[in-house]
Amino acid sequence: MKRKSTVIVAVLAAVALGAAACGSDSDGGSNAGGGSDGYELAFVQGVAGDAFYITMECGIKEEAAKQGATVTVQGAQKFDPTLQTPVLQSVIASKPDAILIAPTDVAAMQQPIAQAKAQGIKIVLVDTTLNDPSVAVSAISSDNSAGGKAAFEAIQKLAPNGGKVLGVGVQPGISTTDARDKGFADAAKADSKFTYLGVQYSQNDPAKAASIVSAALQKDPDIVGIFASNLFSAQGSATGIRQAGKQGQVNVVGFDAGPEQIKALQDGTVQALIAQQPGDIGVQGVQQAVKALKGEANEANIQTGSTIITKDTIDSPEGKAAAYKASC
Repeated sequence: MKRKSTVIVAVLAAVALGAAACGSDSDGGSNAGGGSDGYELAFVQGVAGDAFYITMECGIKEEAAKQGATVTVQGAQKFDPTLQTPVLQSVIASKPDAILIAPTDVAAMQQPIAQAKAQGIKIVLVDTTLNDPSVAVSAISSDNSAGGKAAFEAIQKLAPNGGKVLGVGVQPGISTTDARDKGFADAAKADSKFTYLGVQYSQNDPAKAASIVSAALQKDPDIVGIFASNLFSAQGSATGIRQAGKQGQVNVVGFDAGPEQIKALQDGTVQALIAQQPGDIGVQGVQQAVKALKGEANEANIQTGSTIITKDTIDSPEGKAAAYKASC
């Protein structure tokens, strides 16, 4: 009888221990609880393969490793909300603890991102934003308005006597490039030596940007500067200048400092670049995500700076540090 009692007690103890162990695994393995397995983060790029987002990815992965978190990275092949939405939906289905995302449209991505929040996922906006950014715990981006102003300052140095300037944008509705275009326009209008001819949109098509610049130079052959607010606009602007036979007479200031942009600067296709700090955006994005998951207070809006790179400064320590990465 005593042996039976001993066996029963041992069995009950084992069951209790097993139950406690299961409970411990459940609690400790819950990413939402910040257990030993770390948080699961997802980064949804604005577009896959772009050096800006690759550099941001490097910053995200670096900081995530320090925080003991894991990261998955996905992005559509084009900067397009109709392509980004299914990518985001796939990420939501994987149930990460937090999503860092660069929305491709201020309006079209509002509802898909709200759906992620409704699933209990913490949202951090990186680079671009939304009409209503309150869906996110934090929004981190370059000071794009200041970047546009810096682009005009570069043209002021390149064309100190003043003249006519043109903006070649991407398309309305992208928060970052809208802010760049406005920053450039406001700075140009404030300098009486310059005449601002407005902004025209390339729809991310270098051929269209070339056509815009060719037509503009036919109408105003004395244009001294063009601000192209992304890579394709800069490429097309340079083509339009060549087609008009105006090489060396029209200065192009581009945005970003990926390998292609750096090569364009070295080749003289563009005369200056405005480099953002995507790595820093990524680092701070992870920091804000982890803070939210731990229940700590967030900074709702964070803005990072930019660097003007010219052919004279491209090989300086500052210029090299500002250049984007092609891989981590």
